[in-house]
Amino acid sequence: MSSRSINNDGPWDAIVVGSGASGGVAAMTLAEGGARVLVVEAGPDLTSTQAFGAELGNLVRRIIGLTSGSHRRQSQHPGYWKANPRLYADERIHPYEHPVDQPFLWTRGLQVGGRSLTWGGITLRLSDEDLVGVAVEDEQVGWPLRSSDLTPHYAELERWLGVHGGRDGLNHLPDGDTQPALPATPAEQRFAEAVQQQLGYPVIPSRGFGPSPQGQVTWWPRSSSCGSSLPRAMATGRTQLLPGHLVERLLMDAGGNKAIGVVAVDQANGNHKELKADLVVLAASTIQTVSILLRSCRREQSNGLEDPSGRLGTRLMDHVSTSQFFSFPELIQGDQPSLTGAGSFFVPFGRNLSSADFQGGYGLWGGIGRFDPPRWLRRRPSSITGFLIGHGEVLPRAENRVTLSDCTDRWGVRVPSISCRWSANELAMVRHMRVSIQACIDAAGGEAKSIKDLFHLPLVEPFLDGAVALSDGAAPPGYYIHEVGGAAMGASETNSVVDSFNRLWRAPNVLVVDGACWPTSAWQSPTLTMMALSRRACLVALSGRDE
Repeated sequence: MSSRSINNDGPWDAIVVGSGASGGVAAMTLAEGGARVLVVEAGPDLTSTQAFGAELGNLVRRIIGLTSGSHRRQSQHPGYWKANPRLYADERIHPYEHPVDQPFLWTRGLQVGGRSLTWGGITLRLSDEDLVGVAVEDEQVGWPLRSSDLTPHYAELERWLGVHGGRDGLNHLPDGDTQPALPATPAEQRFAEAVQQQLGYPVIPSRGFGPSPQGQVTWWPRSSSCGSSLPRAMATGRTQLLPGHLVERLLMDAGGNKAIGVVAVDQANGNHKELKADLVVLAASTIQTVSILLRSCRREQSNGLEDPSGRLGTRLMDHVSTSQFFSFPELIQGDQPSLTGAGSFFVPFGRNLSSADFQGGYGLWGGIGRFDPPRWLRRRPSSITGFLIGHGEVLPRAENRVTLSDCTDRWGVRVPSISCRWSANELAMVRHMRVSIQACIDAAGGEAKSIKDLFHLPLVEPFLDGAVALSDGAAPPGYYIHEVGGAAMGASETNSVVDSFNRLWRAPNVLVVDGACWPTSAWQSPTLTMMALSRRACLVALSGRDE
C-alpha cells in the first residue's frame, strides 16, 4: 500500500484521521460514496513482511524494547509476546502521563492499519440491553440509539468480512449475519457440555475471524484494515494516504463553528502542516482522538471548539478483566488449531448474573488446546492448557478522564494525562468473575494453574514476575485495550459531546467515530460496533441529511 505522490494541501472532501478499523471503514465508505479522501496516519506505511516479521527477529526486538524502555508498559499485554514489537509504539518518543497511584497501560499502534494489525478479531454485537446503559451519579447514562439503528451496518460488515459465528438465540447477544461457526476442540466440547449441564451457563462458539491461510506469509489478515477496508478505499482512486503525520489539532474557522481541516506534525522533522477539508473524521483511537479535541478547544485557542456539556475528556472506560490458566486432561485430537477470534468460545453472561452486587455485565472468553508449546516445554506433558478471561462493563464516571499535560513530545505537542481507576463496582465484578471462572474449571474437571506451573519458558520467565496478566486481581485500566469514552454521544449538547450521528454539536462537520464516542462500555468486544458506527455516520454525512 503506497502513499503515492500527493498534494497534501488539498482541499479534500474529507480527511480521515487514523487508518485502523474505524478509519478504514470511514475512508472506504466516503470514497465509495464519491468523496475525495485523505487518510492521515501517525506512523509508517509498512509492508506485510515488515509488519509481522519473523519470530527470531521479533524475539530480538522484544528484548530490545524491554531493556530500552520503549515498551515498558505495553509489554504487560499478552499480545505483545506473539506479535512483532514494531507494531507497538515507542513510549519514549510518544509519552503520556498518569498519576503514580493510578497506572494506565495505553497500547498504541502507530502504523498504517493501526491496532487492527494486532486485533484479536472477535466480533460481538451490542443489544438493546447494553444500549439502555447504566445509572451513575443519579443519572441514567445510555445511548441515543438502539440495536435496530446498527443492525444493517453490522450485517453489511459481517457479510463482507466473512466472519464466523453461531445462531445462539440470545437476547442479550444478538446473532450476526455470519458464516458457520468454527469447530471447537474436543476439550472445548467437553468443557461446554460439563458447564452447561452442571452449572446451566451458556457456552457458545466465539464470533469473529478465522485463521490466516496457511503458507501466505506476506498476506494481510482480513481482520486488519490493510486487508479489507483500505484496499477498497484505495481502489476507488479517490483515496490517498499520508503516513508519518500525527494530527495535533483541528483547524477551525474564525468563529470556531466549523473545522476547515487539521494541523498535522511531520514525524520525520517536526514540521507543522495545515491540511484542508470540508469534513474531518476522527478515528485516531479513543485517547488520541480525545487529545486532538482537547488541543482544539476554545480554552487552548480563541477560535477553538466549544463544548457546552463540559464533558469532553471525562468518563473514560476500559473493560475490567481478570484471567486464569488451567490444565485439562489431554484428549486424543489431531493438529492443534489456532486461537483466533472465531476459534475460541464464550460464556456470555451479559447482565444475567446471579447474586450480583454491581451494575453491568460481563462475559468469559476462553480456549483449550489451541496454544500449547511442544511437549518438552510442558511441565505436565499429559495435559493440555486452557484459559478463561473475564471482561466486563465499566461505569462511566466523571473522575476517570483525559486531560492535557504540560509536558510535550519531541515536537512540542502536549501529551495526554490519563487519570483512571476502578471503582467498588468494578472490583465487585472481578470478584464475581473469579468465582464464575473457578466454577467453570471445576465443573469441567480442570485444575487452575499459573503459567509458570504449566510451561518451561526459560527466555520469558524473567519478564513474568509482576506481570499484571498473571495476578488474581483486576488488571489496571488500559490493559484490555478496549478503552472507550471521553467524547460521548447523546441526545443533547448539555450532556454529550457528539450527537446520535457522531457529529460534534457545535462543529457538525467533525465526526468522532472511534471508541471516544461511546457513552457506556457494555461488555462486548467493541471493534465491530466502532466499525458499524463509522459506516453509519459517514453514510449520513454523504447524504447531507440534518437529522
